[in-house]
Amino acid sequence: MNKSILKYNQIFASLNSSFISLPTPLNISYWWNFGSILGLLMIIQILSGFILSIHYCPNISFAFTSVIYINQNIKNGWLLHFIHMNGASFLFLSIIPHIFRGIYYSSFKKKGTWLIGWILLLFLMLSAFLGYILPWGQMSYWGATVITNLLSTIPFIGKMMVEWIWGGFSINNSTLNRFFSFHFIFPLIMLIYISLHLIFLHSSGSNNPLGINSNMWKIPFHPFFSFKDIFGYTLILSFFFVFMLISPYKLGDPENFIPADPMKTPIHIQPEWYFLFSYAILRSIPNKIGGVILMFLSISSILILPLFKQMFNSLHFYPISQYLFWMFFFSLTYLSWLGSQQITNLYISLSQMFSLTYFMFYIILFLSNFIWDKMMY
Repeated sequence: MNKSILKYNQIFASLNSSFISLPTPLNISYWWNFGSILGLLMIIQILSGFILSIHYCPNISFAFTSVIYINQNIKNGWLLHFIHMNGASFLFLSIIPHIFRGIYYSSFKKKGTWLIGWILLLFLMLSAFLGYILPWGQMSYWGATVITNLLSTIPFIGKMMVEWIWGGFSINNSTLNRFFSFHFIFPLIMLIYISLHLIFLHSSGSNNPLGINSNMWKIPFHPFFSFKDIFGYTLILSFFFVFMLISPYKLGDPENFIPADPMKTPIHIQPEWYFLFSYAILRSIPNKIGGVILMFLSISSILILPLFKQMFNSLHFYPISQYLFWMFFFSLTYLSWLGSQQITNLYISLSQMFSLTYFMFYIILFLSNFIWDKMMY
């Protein structure tokens, strides 16, 4: 009995030191709230998605009508559908400032946390893409066709991989079933990586605007920052529910209100808004293989940031680096807008220009890192 009590006391003490009395930099701002907000939104997505999966039918003949059935016949089904549909957008709305805060304040110096975070981003993007296919509307079907066909650019095995993912020679019922299974399992895998992300973060401690690592400038997480997180939850949930109840389809595509028709291609195929920057880069390159490579690099290039040895504690004290950062940010913003426009020579030229400025951020950092190494040795 005494051993059991001692064991529970040890567990409580470890939890207390990990979450309640966690030494936290006293100067972190509300930009650090987005990490916990992402955790809250992730829980909402998993719970709402599980309930929706009970009524969803992953069959090409019934998928579209099952979504209508959920909205019209299931009690509060429309509310769950709106929560899950808009929750994906709010996840990306929260992860964007979370990543850019990490770049601005050089959080990528914590390599383990940064790597696990990138894997989480990759799983989140894959899960969001698969979820966009499930309503089986026009944009869902043709979006799946375009994106899965990108794998055909892989030499030798590309065509075989596409047919393996499709489960045939075109998108069919097997494809929808597989996408539904992966969409269901990916968030559960993400829970493991979220735990690893938190373990790495707690082992190294949070970054701060000044880059000070001394324990003299740290205070307990609770109550100073736990209440700040609760305030952040209140704001994001208030905005989320107001937006969801007033304009639930604002971030959607009207084409997805039409059942999937393999014989009728939409005039303008585009992904969800959070993939538009990569889509703009993809279609701005005349060569298909080159476009796929650059599209992948647009997502994976943040992995090279921890390799830059001369990177500063915070961009706040380096005006030139701030210009680079904001060039990077506005390039991504303009690419997202360009990805939503129809394909014309003007928009293609602008996409090429902003794609260049997007990657110039990494190129200039690479060159400056090379010069720094030459100066040091």
